[in-house]
Amino acid sequence: MSFLIARNSRDHASEFKASLPPPNADDGHEVKRRRRWTVAGIDQNELLDPELLADPDSRFAEFEGVHIHHKIYHHAEEPRDDRSGTIGIPMILLHGFGASVFSWSRVMKPLAELTGSEALSFDRPAFGLTSRVEYSGHSSSAASPDAKPLNPYSMPFSVLATLNFVHFLGAKQAILVGHSAGAYVAVNAYFKDPERVAALILVAPAILAPVQKSANKISSKNKHSSEDSSDSIENSVTKILRAFLKFAQYIKQPLRLIVEVVASVLTSLCRQTLSAILRSAIGVIMIRTLMDKFGIAAVRAGWYDPKQISEHIIEGYTKPLKAKNWDKALLEFTVSLLTDPGSKMEPPLRKRLHQISCPVLIITGDTDRIVPAWNAKRLQRAIPGSYLEIIKNCGHLPQEERAEEFIAVVDRFLKRTLGGSTQQLGEQAIA
Repeated sequence: MSFLIARNSRDHASEFKASLPPPNADDGHEVKRRRRWTVAGIDQNELLDPELLADPDSRFAEFEGVHIHHKIYHHAEEPRDDRSGTIGIPMILLHGFGASVFSWSRVMKPLAELTGSEALSFDRPAFGLTSRVEYSGHSSSAASPDAKPLNPYSMPFSVLATLNFVHFLGAKQAILVGHSAGAYVAVNAYFKDPERVAALILVAPAILAPVQKSANKISSKNKHSSEDSSDSIENSVTKILRAFLKFAQYIKQPLRLIVEVVASVLTSLCRQTLSAILRSAIGVIMIRTLMDKFGIAAVRAGWYDPKQISEHIIEGYTKPLKAKNWDKALLEFTVSLLTDPGSKMEPPLRKRLHQISCPVLIITGDTDRIVPAWNAKRLQRAIPGSYLEIIKNCGHLPQEERAEEFIAVVDRFLKRTLGGSTQQLGEQAIA
């Protein structure tokens, strides 16, 4: 699987704009009716193809039938006096839920300068300006009717797209920078192909950190204590109970299998029912209502000081609501998130964090109201050798609210972990 198309979209979008019919200005009633239907202030009767909303520096690449919107920043060719060398490894930036490449706009160019390579960010399906494709969940291939196509709104798709962008840049490795839910994609991409990941930078990571086992140890001690006391007063009743427990050992495995089968069937039925409900008109209305009521509010909640949020930022986050089928795509993403059981062959991500061996930096704001800083602290303890940086007076979006401090933190990390032999690392990273 690889990218088929890569192009700048501006000229292509202009052709589409020229072909659009002019609105009927005489139909006042129609215009009035359309203005009533808005989501976060965006007229939902004037939606456009995503490519028509592209910026001059926007690019699109086709992967598995999806036109992925992305942007690339290259480092300056002139040498800089304040940097003796660069690592020469590109960065791939992964946005969080409800965000897009816009959330990286303040730091993409500085990050490219730090690495001496490229910084690439892309919109995951259902977000930004990446095309909204229909997904039925059924194969359209006559040769293999039983083969289920890859869901473009699923985690595996985002992981494969991320790794293919490494190849797209002509690199053997990349530094993955994931914000919030994008951090979850970054870590999954690492486990999918660790050789392609030079380092992980997890920003306000929406990854549930494992709970410490101290409480379990206390419980275990209490258990042993109660067993000792029961042994001292052992009687006929306890002997009967022990005999019963011994018998239960023989039937425990069959009972466990029965319970697992029943639970699997019930879970599958629940997923199918939930999927049907969400894909109905009720689900679409729910998505529109939630985005209208809480979309902008969520952006404001992500900042330590909401007063610093400009109209430009609000427009950057609401722009994808101008794209056709944004609501259906976001609904499909939600369905995938809630109903995809994930890989049954692998343990939960939180149980594999200790297996990460590449350099890891965790960045969080001290007043993050969406993913609290204490979760980042737990995550740092769960990943061996990882570094934690807490930016003061900062919320959920360090790369936007404290861009200069964010860059400084990343710079220190890169020099500390990858800056030892910059020339050699750069040669190894480029295919």
